[in-house]
Amino acid sequence: MAENDNRFTLKIITPDRVFYEDQVSMVEFNTVEGEVGIYKQHIPMTMIIAPGILTITQDGDIKEAALHAGFAEVLPDQVTILAEIIEWPAEIDLERAKESKERAEERIREHALGTDMKRAELSLRRAVARIEAVK
Repeated sequence: MAENDNRFTLKIITPDRVFYEDQVSMVEFNTVEGEVGIYKQHIPMTMIIAPGILTITQDGDIKEAALHAGFAEVLPDQVTILAEIIEWPAEIDLERAKESKERAEERIREHALGTDMKRAELSLRRAVARIEAVK
């Protein structure tokens, strides 16, 4: 059996660019229903992405990125992710992410009048994903 027989195409597209396109052996990310890991020959499905770390396994190497929101289409030999925002660690401003995390935590803690709690929680999850990606 050839070494590359377990690989499938991963394509990640944002409104601004094709973020990633290559053959991989596994991809992992968060969905609104929990974490998933996808290998070749996965059953076809679509998923709504939740903020977190996207992990790509390719030829034994692991690459990580902060993935914030979007949709995923899974086919047996291809995964396509339509991402609102996704960033490599080198693209993340760590200080800005820490400040964003602090603001979101403050809004949640104070339950400020007029605070949209779901939005504040989403901001917090995005900031945490950015911070984790850089670590």
